[in-house]
Amino acid sequence: MDWALLVFSGLMESVWAIALDKSDGFSHALPTIVFLVALVLSMLGLGYAAKTLPIGVSYAVWTGIGVVATALFSMATGAEPASLAKVLLLLGLVGCIAGLRIVSS
Repeated sequence: MDWALLVFSGLMESVWAIALDKSDGFSHALPTIVFLVALVLSMLGLGYAAKTLPIGVSYAVWTGIGVVATALFSMATGAEPASLAKVLLLLGLVGCIAGLRIVSS
């Protein structure tokens, strides 16, 4: 349950990062609201998961998921150019995240 919550929280990190970009300096209401809700959910989930998981692992997994999801979204929507090197490096991050999960069990 804690790992699932940590994954959800990492995805919410990506949502708030994307919404922050779309809010254009908090000048658009809907993305600003999405940013605030996702930020709270992300932090609450990280805090709850860190009660039973090591904080170093929790934080690394949380940020890693957020980085990968945000980068993939940006490449998929054309906001950021995609390249083979970027995809391979993101896959490397996914491998590291999975490795942390394995060694933390």
